[in-house]
Amino acid sequence: MKKMRLLSAILLSAMLSACASDTWMLHMKDGRSAVAQGKPEMDRATRQMIYTDESGKQQAVSESDIQSMSRIR
Repeated sequence: MKKMRLLSAILLSAMLSACASDTWMLHMKDGRSAVAQGKPEMDRATRQMIYTDESGKQQAVSESDIQSMSRIR
């Protein structure tokens, strides 16, 4: 019985942490889109939005190329 409760607690914890992911979609003016892990940040000096893509690489896109950003739940 204790093993079942422990397993249930672990499973619930994993499900809740998956729901709390911080993923964003960047929609470009030319129709492309990009998925960002974590909220993208603006580099005010270069006017570029800096984000980490799905493969973990840091990317940059010009602020003027972005139409909108939305959080994925």
